[in-house]
Amino acid sequence: MAMKPHGKSIVSSDYDEKVVFFKDLSLGHHESQLRFRLIHFWEAWNPLKKTLIGMEMLLIDEKGTLIQGFVSPGRIQKYLPDMKRGSVYKLNNFYGSRNKTVFRVADHTVTVSFSWNSELSVLRDCHIPFDEDSFRFHSYEEFQANCDLKGDLYDVVGHMKLVNGQSIVEAPVLDEVEIAKARRVLIHIQSHDGPVMKLYLWDQAARDFCKKFKSYERTPTVLLVTTVNTKTLGGTLALTSMSSSRVFMDYDVQPTIDYFAWLGANPHITEQVNAEIVTKRETMTIEEIFSYIKQETAKDAFFECTATIDDVVHGSSWYYISCSGCHSKVSKGPTSLICTNNKCEKVNISGVAQYLSKISVYDNSDQAVFVLLGDAGRELTGKPASELVRSYFEANGNEGVNHEAPVPEALISTIGQKHKFCVKVTEHNFSGKTRSLTVTKILPLDTPPATESSEVNETTAASEEKFINHVGSAEGSKRTCDGTDLEEAKRLKRGD
Repeated sequence: MAMKPHGKSIVSSDYDEKVVFFKDLSLGHHESQLRFRLIHFWEAWNPLKKTLIGMEMLLIDEKGTLIQGFVSPGRIQKYLPDMKRGSVYKLNNFYGSRNKTVFRVADHTVTVSFSWNSELSVLRDCHIPFDEDSFRFHSYEEFQANCDLKGDLYDVVGHMKLVNGQSIVEAPVLDEVEIAKARRVLIHIQSHDGPVMKLYLWDQAARDFCKKFKSYERTPTVLLVTTVNTKTLGGTLALTSMSSSRVFMDYDVQPTIDYFAWLGANPHITEQVNAEIVTKRETMTIEEIFSYIKQETAKDAFFECTATIDDVVHGSSWYYISCSGCHSKVSKGPTSLICTNNKCEKVNISGVAQYLSKISVYDNSDQAVFVLLGDAGRELTGKPASELVRSYFEANGNEGVNHEAPVPEALISTIGQKHKFCVKVTEHNFSGKTRSLTVTKILPLDTPPATESSEVNETTAASEEKFINHVGSAEGSKRTCDGTDLEEAKRLKRGD
């Protein structure tokens, strides 16, 4: 066998071409030929600068060796029209560059980079077999060991337990409109008999998942996702798709077929897992919550956070006057109070005082301002806001109707207390309009994390969230009640 100056072994083809195998590839310029199947290609973007880095590829040669390929932005249009996933190609003239150390999709130390004189063409009448695909699987333990390292991206295969909180046993219904808005699908997946893992599919991977999921007559069970990144979210392992990720189900590829057969031989594995085990709200520090908010892919979410109350924020009202029906803010009409929620059909509105209190809190990582709404304020102080407002005006009957009840002792006495808070982050946080975090619930310190599904039942908090959206996230404006609001609230609470 002849040897090239670079020390690579070459073989002769039917076309008398000098072919180099991936395993023999080295750094530097090459005038020889590569033959490979193009498994996949995708655009690589810089998420911070929002600039196109280039087009990356996953290639496999006749020996079954995987390697990563790269085309710079200026050369993409030259080669893209001729590229088709699954086709077999030959490439003459190329450059062997050093493979990147972060988010690698192949073990090889070299990347095949297309150079100015590279020639790519379909390999026709080729009788040499090329593998259709190749995978690199990790177990839960291996994912855990390499979490947050930003190293190689490995593949995961397992059986689905939940899809967006819906049990796979009960045939989940996918709302493509909602998924398109959220840009993600959350799947709870178990690989063999290991722990259940959270798998977030974003953007194209989420769309591919929906399309495949709906194409099956029977609800698919097995899921394989390639090149996932591992992160720690609130102390819990989470897998996230990348732009290079592909999605396969039940009978798509050999590994899913094999896994499906394994499931059939182990039917006890597919028994439904208690949803409380796999849908717990994430526990985070204040610093981790702020870090999550800064992520471009962040969406509305609930977190649990243990913090100590440092102070009650002054300079703004600690309550507002709400509609007794939907808890939205009311305004003064010609003869009565008017609910600001257009969807509320309640007439002859009665005003009720509700918590809208800001408290300064801290933990070992950072400091924040939490906003207590409705039931959360009552859970903290043990008393509803309406009772505290009524008590104040009963004791100070000579105060004018435009007067506002000061911060009550029930709130002030919480300073120094340590609590577990359930907080919600929303678009107001992501857009930078506010750093305040809305508290939806106060939990005992020894209470285990609640399930995500329990958030659906927090209707009061949800109603008050709508109020916050109405008035601009309660930031920076002092809510003084006008005379009619306050008199109405006082009259109602006195039973007049």
